[in-house]
Formats: sequence, C-alpha cells, structure tokens
Amino acid sequence: MIVALAGGVGGARLADGLTALRPPGSLLVAVNTGDDFHHLGLAISPDLDTVLYTLSGLADPERGWGLAGETFAMMAALERLGGESWFLLGDRDLATHIERTRRLAAGETLSGVTRDFATRLGVRQTILPMSDDRVRTLVETDAGLLAFQDYFVRLHCAPRLTGLRFDGAATARPLQALLAALAAPDLEAVIICPSNPFLSLGPMLAMPALTEALRRSRAPVVAVSPIIGGKAVKGPAAKIMAELGMTPSAAAVARHYGALLDGFMLDCVDAVEADACRVPTCVTDIMMHTRPDRARLAQTVIDFAGTLRQGG
Repeated sequence: MIVALAGGVGGARLADGLTALRPPGSLLVAVNTGDDFHHLGLAISPDLDTVLYTLSGLADPERGWGLAGETFAMMAALERLGGESWFLLGDRDLATHIERTRRLAAGETLSGVTRDFATRLGVRQTILPMSDDRVRTLVETDAGLLAFQDYFVRLHCAPRLTGLRFDGAATARPLQALLAALAAPDLEAVIICPSNPFLSLGPMLAMPALTEALRRSRAPVVAVSPIIGGKAVKGPAAKIMAELGMTPSAAAVARHYGALLDGFMLDCVDAVEADACRVPTCVTDIMMHTRPDRARLAQTVIDFAGTLRQGG
C-alpha cells in the first residue's frame, strides 16, 4: 500500500502516474478539501474533482482541471442574466456538483459520495477526502481576510498574502481509512505530491491527528518539490513563498515540511540545493509533460522510498 497526499493539478498528475504502476486497491490518495465551498447553491470540491477526473482519464489535458471537451453554455447564459460567473463550471461538470449536493443533503458523507463516484468512473484506486469534517482555508491578505476561492479564482491571487488560516483543522478528524493505512505494517511509502505546500497541503497538515499519524508511520515520508529553478511548476507557490519572506526554492520547500520528511525529491536544475534540504534527497527530472512522464516520476519516487526503507 502507498498513501499519497494530494491537491490540485500537480498532485493529481503524480497520483495518475502511481495509479498506472500499482495493482488495483494498493494506492490511497487523500485529497485536500480546504478549497471546498458552496457556490450557486452547489457543493464544490475542486481538488477532489481534479483528482477524480484525472485518475478516470476524463480530465482536460491542457488545463489539468475540469473535463476534456467541456462546454460552458450555462455559464454564458448565467452571465447574460447578471449571475456570478467568476467561478467557471462546465456543463457536464455540473452533474458532479448537482449529484454531490443532493447526496450530501440527504445525509451521505463526502467520503462515501467520492468512493461511489470513483467506482462509477472506473477509478482502480481509492480516492478519499482528507476528512469528512469541515475544514476551510482562509487567506490573510493586504486586502483583508478572504475566502480561498475569492483569493484564488476571483482575484487571481493578486492580493499580497500575509498568512493562512485553516478553519476547523484543529478539531477535524482524518478519515479512519487514511489513519489505518498510515498505521499499516505493509505500508510502503507516504508520498507528498508536488502540490502547493501552503494552499493544498497546508490544510491537510494542519490537522494534528494527521501529522501525528505521519510521524508514527514506519514507512518513509517522501515529498516531491513543486518548485523548479525558483519557480512554481503551476500556481502561486513561488509568489506565496516570497510574500511570506521565504526564498522560492526547492530547499525551502523541504525545510518547510521539516521533520515530517524522510526524503525529498528535487529537479536536476536544483541539484546544488540538495545539501540545503537537510534530509536525504533524490535528484531527478520532476516535470510531468506527458502521461509516461507521470509514470516515470512515480517509479522514481517508489524506488527512492524503497532505498530509504532499506536504510532504516
């Protein structure tokens, strides 16, 4: 069994690479839900849907999120009527949100709904939210306190970030299936995917029960850098690091995760930073341009974790 912590496009792509290599049921992908919110009366889980669509082969290959071949007629009609059109919802993507909302209102859990969606879409591995408890990311900025999607989508991350809050994380309980997997004696590795360390992994690692489970796990915890050559592969990670007074670099990401890590993977262009990571490192090409790239990187992560396991 391998456990992957993921959020957003980078996390989904590495999880897809792991899926290609692993037998069915031998990978658990725990996904960030700090981004979740209600919009137009619908329960939206952006990171869960990105992972779900990617692992089912339905994701838009260019954007990395949403469905391939999507249309947006509803959004165009909504905009003509003066409705809120800043958060883009595709016509077919709406079915996911409508059905999720209906089932949550009927008393089902987010994890139960997600498991069923994954089964219906042919996903061979386990995709779960990090928790069924409510955790919400709030962004402290020079424009005031903002809900995550207001900051990330409506304002395109333009305000200067000064801090983050993860409302509900202190008391949220990770899913029992996740905690059981982390405690399992046959766990091979925990992989922190190349997702945004602050916006995607931050809400997950803000849950004390999860960080404690990671510390207790016998399996090596390996993170993959989302920063290459001082720039984020995708998204605002480098901008956030600079605004928080950190030099955007792979080594800074490794030090941010700190004692949780047993190993860290950084790109070849950042090889000179290996010693500054303060943890055993693996230097490799971590860009994932194609699906074979995803599988190649996934195999490298698995092999690296294996060497850490053998070395105690």
